[in-house]
Amino acid sequence: MASKLKTRIALAAASSLAVLIATQPSNAADESPTKSWWPFPIYDSSSGTPKDAEYTPLDKAEKPYNICVLFPHMKDSFWVAVAYGIVQQAKAEHVNMNLYEAGGYENLPKQISQFDDCMASGADAIVIGAITGAAFKQKFAEAKAKGIPVVGVTNPMPKDALPAANYVDFVDMGSVTAKGLIANLGKDEEANVVTFPGPAGSGWAEDFEKGFEETVKDQKNIKILDKKFGDSGVAVQLRLVQDALQTYPNMNVIWGTAPTAEAAIGAVQLAGRPDMKIISSYENQAMLDALNNGQILAFATQYPVAEGAIAIDQAVRLLEKKPVIKLVQPKAKVIDQNNVKSLNMDLVLAPTDWNPEYSVTAK
Repeated sequence: MASKLKTRIALAAASSLAVLIATQPSNAADESPTKSWWPFPIYDSSSGTPKDAEYTPLDKAEKPYNICVLFPHMKDSFWVAVAYGIVQQAKAEHVNMNLYEAGGYENLPKQISQFDDCMASGADAIVIGAITGAAFKQKFAEAKAKGIPVVGVTNPMPKDALPAANYVDFVDMGSVTAKGLIANLGKDEEANVVTFPGPAGSGWAEDFEKGFEETVKDQKNIKILDKKFGDSGVAVQLRLVQDALQTYPNMNVIWGTAPTAEAAIGAVQLAGRPDMKIISSYENQAMLDALNNGQILAFATQYPVAEGAIAIDQAVRLLEKKPVIKLVQPKAKVIDQNNVKSLNMDLVLAPTDWNPEYSVTAK
């Protein structure tokens, strides 16, 4: 009898616990995956003059809108980070999202076709990391005629091309990394640099290069030997770095994209060049690991997770005719051994165990 009583008590307790768990509110991360990210410090550059501001998204969209997202590729953890911000904010604002990637910066026709598919599929809004913004002038006009708002994310757009966009000032990104190089040079140390800005024609690669060159032009101890443009895949960048190592034996600084730096780490080791300084113009997981391991000097961040999240919110605001900052620009920052521990990684990279999600269904 005592044994049966104990069993009934245990079952009742388990049942009560189950009810309690079921009725408990979910934690903050489940309710709003991005809640802890806001407010996020930005520049409001809508007027053409950057002004300090803070960004806080809407709590929830009025309807489960269908948002189509286009990326150049998902070949590195940088674009995975933007995707993470996109996915988490789509979940937070309860909208549907489908993401498509073109496979690389050489695949402009494919991305244009994907844009057409977005319009044909009934998307309410389109978010695009354009391979080159200038090539989409006609497509943007077609979307506008159909009443489909388009938001540019991460990659720069021609002035007034879209009703809303968010991307860093890439000239500033190049500049902060140049300042990082200057700060880490010894008093009489000379820097012979070959730059690897990224894909020619992308817009951002040219701006990265401009910022770097303008910042070092008056430094007598810094000389730019050459600049080599190419797709931002590790394989392409490795070929460019290997060519530079053979062509410029006096090169002692490699500055370029994150895949450039990733490729350069192994290349300089094979070349027996432990003296080489490697700087990345932007971030990915490999850059953070390399910095912590002492394999690179520095990298710049533009907070790509935040960019992705903001793009979704800008799209919802446009759909709901709510106030929207026309041009949001994160504040670029150079990261080195002196400040890496203070970096808010939640807004820089996706969690290492996160697998990219290409669709979100509103709940």
